[in-house]
Amino acid sequence: MSWLETLRTSLEAIRSHRLRSGLTMLGILIGIAAVILTVGLGEGAQAQVASAINSLGTNLLVVSPGSSTSSTTGVRGGSGSATTLTVHDANALAAPGVAPDIAAVAPTTSKSSELAAGSTTWTTSVVGTTPAWLGVRARTVAQGRFLTDADETGEAAVVVLGPSTAEELFGTAGNAVGRTVTIGTTPFSVVGVLTSAGTSSAQNQDDTALVPMSTAADRLIGGSTRTSVQSIYLEATTSDTLSAAYQEANQELLALHHITDSAAADFTIASQESLLSTASSVSQTLTLLLGGVAAISLLVGGIGVMNIMLVSVTERIREIGLRKAVGASPVVIRRQFMVEASVLGLAGGLLGALLGIAGALALPHLISIQISISPSATAVAILTAIAIGLVFGVYPASRAARLAPIDALRSE
Repeated sequence: MSWLETLRTSLEAIRSHRLRSGLTMLGILIGIAAVILTVGLGEGAQAQVASAINSLGTNLLVVSPGSSTSSTTGVRGGSGSATTLTVHDANALAAPGVAPDIAAVAPTTSKSSELAAGSTTWTTSVVGTTPAWLGVRARTVAQGRFLTDADETGEAAVVVLGPSTAEELFGTAGNAVGRTVTIGTTPFSVVGVLTSAGTSSAQNQDDTALVPMSTAADRLIGGSTRTSVQSIYLEATTSDTLSAAYQEANQELLALHHITDSAAADFTIASQESLLSTASSVSQTLTLLLGGVAAISLLVGGIGVMNIMLVSVTERIREIGLRKAVGASPVVIRRQFMVEASVLGLAGGLLGALLGIAGALALPHLISIQISISPSATAVAILTAIAIGLVFGVYPASRAARLAPIDALRSE
């Protein structure tokens, strides 16, 4: 019997028991769809995390102050509560020759303030920073311009708004440039509106107001903390020099703060690589966990294939005996049932892949979760379905091939 004849006979046997074959394929179908959706969810989650981290800026290092301790009560504040970082630190890191692998430095200080435009008010985070912030944070300006060196030197009363803040104050972001916003008691001229950056780490990146660092220090913050900064953003020259930039910044700050033991540093430096590595590790662990659950579904589907093939062998004992009596070899009989099992696995795999892809396209509109469609994972899932059919079809096929013709013909 040729392969073509074997395939035709196998398809006919499957069609003659449509309901049973359909239920057999259902287990594999569910397992394959679950695998595709699981891998898609994992890759989508990793992509979202990477996008959120990368939205902070390109080749970014973030320097934060350490914790503070109250001189009166002895109560320690959380990390970042100290005032150990200053504008002088940022200027030192930006000085030529000090840290050659650092391309740009942007110190920031922020304060929650009420903004007023006529009778409309809105409370948001007012950030004092330098012109380098735009490039370091990988942001762009949609209307108007960003802060300039002249604004910083002259302590200009100018502000750049995030698009959400501009909409809250003026109805639309396009109407903001050239208008006046009062922050505290000081009127500021709106010179630009940022391009939307969306939400990162559950924080709306579009709801902000940026003013020159010198202006924020003198007009909004004041007091003894006017020279301190809440964070310093550092941009490495390239992604390959990120580690070198980290070491240069760490050594320079230790020297500036007269600290000899790095374990006693009153600041911390976080890099994108460490954040991304940690987040990706968590996502991969969850993907493996969910993938294991999906693999159980495939195992159940494979057992279903074996069960149905054993039933098929039992029902067709006389047919097997007749074929052997007219010269069919055990190899042909074995091949017949292996092809049937493979067809069931292939059909279940293809239908499962279609269901998984359809789910990956439809679910993001319902649950707002990104699901990536991986062609490689889809191909592997289909091949796995065929392999399951083959593996779980071996025993029934071998049992059919071992039947003696005389015993098979005598069977009722």
